[in-house]
Amino acid sequence: MITVISDPRYHITKKNIKQYSSTVLQSLGFSDDVELNIIFIGKRKMKTIASKFVNEDTALPVLSFPYLDDKNAQNKLMGEIFICYPQVLLLAAEREKKVMTMIENLIVHGINNLVK
Repeated sequence: MITVISDPRYHITKKNIKQYSSTVLQSLGFSDDVELNIIFIGKRKMKTIASKFVNEDTALPVLSFPYLDDKNAQNKLMGEIFICYPQVLLLAAEREKKVMTMIENLIVHGINNLVK
């Protein structure tokens, strides 16, 4: 199950994000019972999280935190992916991409970081 958490001011379609993330997970061989949280946050919150957990004093576009490991096989929560929505907008404009395309790229990046 994929859970998408977002502030209403961020223009995203949770259904599309869930479907896309599910497709990516299935392509990597994960079953439908694996859980993943995708959380959209602002710059201040991302900067706080990045500072606390990865010693970066900047708002990163994406951060992922894995929770699934061999020691705790009953745990179905694969992890959490934090995406900084304002950074998504900046990256999309900078790279001349659609916002949804940039979100998809960051989701793939986040999932890849979870499984390595």
